[in-house]
Amino acid sequence: MLAFLRCRHRVRHRRWDFRAASGLSNSNSESHGHGKYRDTVLLPHTDFPIRRGASETTAMELRVQEESGFLQLYAWQRARKTKKEFSLHDGPPYANGDPHVGHALNKILKDITNRFHMMRGYKVSYMPGWDCHGLPIELKALAELGLEAENMSALEIRHKARMFAENAIERQKSSFIRWGIMADWDNCYYTFDSKYEAKQLDIFYKMYEKGHIYQDYKPVFWSPSTRTALAEAELEYQQQHTSRSIFAKFPVHKPPPKLSSIIDGSSPVSALVWTTQPWTIPANQAICYMPETEYVLVKCVNTGEQYILAADRVESTALSLGTQLGIISNFKGADLENGVCAHPTISDRISPLLPANHVTMAKGTGLVHTAPAHGIEDYSVASHHKLPVDCLVDESGCFTSGAGTELENKAVLSDGNEAVIQMLNASKTLLKEESFIHSYPYDWRTKKPVIIRASKQWFVNTANIKDKAQETLKKVKFFPSSAISRMLEMLDRRTYWCISRQRSWGVPIPIFYHKQSGEPLINGHTIGHLINLVDQHGSDVWWTHSLEELLPKTILQKSGISLDVVDFEQGRDVLDIWFDSGTSWAHVLEDTDQRADVYMEGKDQLGGWFQSSLLTSVAARNKAPYRNVIVHGFTLSEKGEKMSKSVGNVVDPDVVINGGRDKAKEPAYGADVLRWWVAESNVFTEVMIGPAVLNSARDDINKLRNTLRFMLGNLKGFNPETDTVSSSEMCVIDQYMLHILQDYVSKVTEAYKGFEFGKVTRLLEALVTRELSSFYFSIIKDRLYCDEDRDPKRRSCQTVLAEALDIVVRSFAPILPHLAEEVFQYLPYRKESESVFRTGWIKSSTVWKKPGLVEAIEAACSIRDTFLSSIPGKNSVEYDVTVVVEPGLLFELMETLQAEEISCSSQLNELLMCSQTSLVTELPLDITSEASVMEGSFLINLEDGDICEEETYKVVVQPSTKERCPRCRKYTAPSALTPCPRCLEAIAGKWTQ
Repeated sequence: MLAFLRCRHRVRHRRWDFRAASGLSNSNSESHGHGKYRDTVLLPHTDFPIRRGASETTAMELRVQEESGFLQLYAWQRARKTKKEFSLHDGPPYANGDPHVGHALNKILKDITNRFHMMRGYKVSYMPGWDCHGLPIELKALAELGLEAENMSALEIRHKARMFAENAIERQKSSFIRWGIMADWDNCYYTFDSKYEAKQLDIFYKMYEKGHIYQDYKPVFWSPSTRTALAEAELEYQQQHTSRSIFAKFPVHKPPPKLSSIIDGSSPVSALVWTTQPWTIPANQAICYMPETEYVLVKCVNTGEQYILAADRVESTALSLGTQLGIISNFKGADLENGVCAHPTISDRISPLLPANHVTMAKGTGLVHTAPAHGIEDYSVASHHKLPVDCLVDESGCFTSGAGTELENKAVLSDGNEAVIQMLNASKTLLKEESFIHSYPYDWRTKKPVIIRASKQWFVNTANIKDKAQETLKKVKFFPSSAISRMLEMLDRRTYWCISRQRSWGVPIPIFYHKQSGEPLINGHTIGHLINLVDQHGSDVWWTHSLEELLPKTILQKSGISLDVVDFEQGRDVLDIWFDSGTSWAHVLEDTDQRADVYMEGKDQLGGWFQSSLLTSVAARNKAPYRNVIVHGFTLSEKGEKMSKSVGNVVDPDVVINGGRDKAKEPAYGADVLRWWVAESNVFTEVMIGPAVLNSARDDINKLRNTLRFMLGNLKGFNPETDTVSSSEMCVIDQYMLHILQDYVSKVTEAYKGFEFGKVTRLLEALVTRELSSFYFSIIKDRLYCDEDRDPKRRSCQTVLAEALDIVVRSFAPILPHLAEEVFQYLPYRKESESVFRTGWIKSSTVWKKPGLVEAIEAACSIRDTFLSSIPGKNSVEYDVTVVVEPGLLFELMETLQAEEISCSSQLNELLMCSQTSLVTELPLDITSEASVMEGSFLINLEDGDICEEETYKVVVQPSTKERCPRCRKYTAPSALTPCPRCLEAIAGKWTQ
């Protein structure tokens, strides 16, 4: 039958409840060797500390970084000869402040990914970068200058902003290095580098040449607080914004022809509109309706006035107005065609009634006040019907003179809004005004409300490339997979992308304009010349060089233009920073076919960098810049709240590592605790951090250290090169542990590949806590401590310990690099300067794939559970156990663990952790009255279910009849003063020397 088992295939792995036996507990192991046998017991010994104090932790990590060559690791792995490449393109953090936990979450996730792939033999390409332009940096750089900043030239502003960005970069870079991030920190990319800027201008022109970039006068999101246009990605929505909403009348000036019978002029009729932006009423050019929707003519019971509105909105409107509206007539929206209303505040202006698909019935009256200069949909209606798009609001958000003397210079979001409401009241066209709380866009930098305002800007026509971008995106793998749907939705809603900004700190839009006509000048000759200048001197040339240097006469001649240089002027707008960073693929990924294996950023980048990178890449070269996109959540406080300095719940990653001023309240945890927090979190959702979370992470690492220390201590005197036991000669229990370890290797490798680092930590904790500490270590302590040091059985489990230590350390090395290198420094058989990261990933093995191996151990564990359940709270070594199994497959499995009938040292005995084990086929006749008999069963499942047998067994438990051995503490000695035979043999050699 054993021969039969040996030819079986891999068996199905069945879990059981691991429980530490009470016999060889830690406290018991500490008592080993009391008296004259103390020095003969091989207790573990290592200088590896079970835990370190706060100051010791930070000092150790810095020492490990130095001794293990953290800063040289990236260059070393890039120099390796391997064809396998892995590229992770670093999304540039913004260079406008100190590092925060969001940085830590992102950078550490990337580093775990990179270290894993490097250990697996890939040549990792990772160039850290920074987003260095833009308004936030400009504002912060000028904040301390006060009024002085108002008189600064563009070049002076750029100089101040650059200095601010450079200082922020150095602070952030220093922190990233301390966190253990692997990179070539002397070769990073910065969006203000001349070569980066030159490449960006090249991409701009390629997109312009293909018709994807154009100039137009249309409404865009505008920030009065910063006097510049904004892209949607630069907005954040305030959910509790309060607007002054109004119901207003637009008197019917010319009735729609199809409604002439009911609107006959006998009674005044008005179109009823509702808006949350009264300040846009002066810019009204039309009123829109939904053609297929049912509308009504109603009469107000209070005033007798007649209004037109949607049938579905009558009830809610009457409730808001505090009146009753009686329906006079019903008709389709299409019947409003060719009707015209009078403007409520401008006597000589009319507002035609026009059909539009954007009208909804969710709020309002079903008739939409349309101001083309202040609404995206409004602009579309104006374009279709050729209506004027007159903007009466300036860059500061104030009415211009075109709005009239009553409104001129008034801010539209404050006193201008009030003035319009008063004008409506004076013309008796205001029905009601009330506060309305709703979601409203704010400038993400100043945290102040924005408006929509028509102005002349440069745009990327996303409508041209949207279909190709969506098609390309569907070939990209997303983690989590749900993220792709959100990004596709965002792309679908995006009609155009405003890329011009009215600021100084950025890459100039490389356009010249004819002074008289305003026509833009850009072609291959002008852009080629500018790219060369920027490549040599940086984008400051736009401000430092004369017009003749920027646009030489020879360039005009090559362009076929007979005009003189003085007939032109250079533009003053700069490129949106999302275009800045979105073209990073062109600069960073030159050596990787300009396509990264991974982009990994927070979920806000679905509408930001992920999207701008995709749009520029598809527009310029018809392919995505990434193969995989990993999207993580945001960091929150332990209470699930957004972190804010004003609230005082901000967690500073550098304080986490080094401690705060009050070390009692803010202890130093070290970088590895921060990294463990990142890895164990479910990063695909929001990630919480605080003292409780960090303390838990520290405790997890300390528990891991305890396990590592046990393995290191028990490997003293072991040399893998000379003392390793082959798998064929190993104890079955040890072979089984190789099975467990290799199963762990397979699962943990797949978890890393799937970016499931939380799963990695859970697998690691389960292995360390359950399979190793609670199960295997408790079983082999007797063998480790009491067998002769060179005994093959002791060497067998030391072989497994060496393998387990290597596997465990390598498996957590990408997450805890400092701890991994520290462990290697304490290896008793360590070769000089040996590093975890320079010696590769875990080497898989097939030696554990032995038929019947798993079933034999798991069957024995089932028997052990039955035994231990009969002696709750008792010491297992105080008992002898008889296992009764009828002849058959289960008995033969047990014979692989115990060949003789009675044994004190068999593997079955070791697993049961009792003093003596008997393996018989029949229940003994001489059972004492003190004995208890337990019954159990075990399901044998071989060949994936082809062989499936449930066999029963009996366990006879009775107190040991021998004396307690003074050395091993098992009840196997003939006398309490004399060691048992196994111990006598182990110490014989020592005592004869």
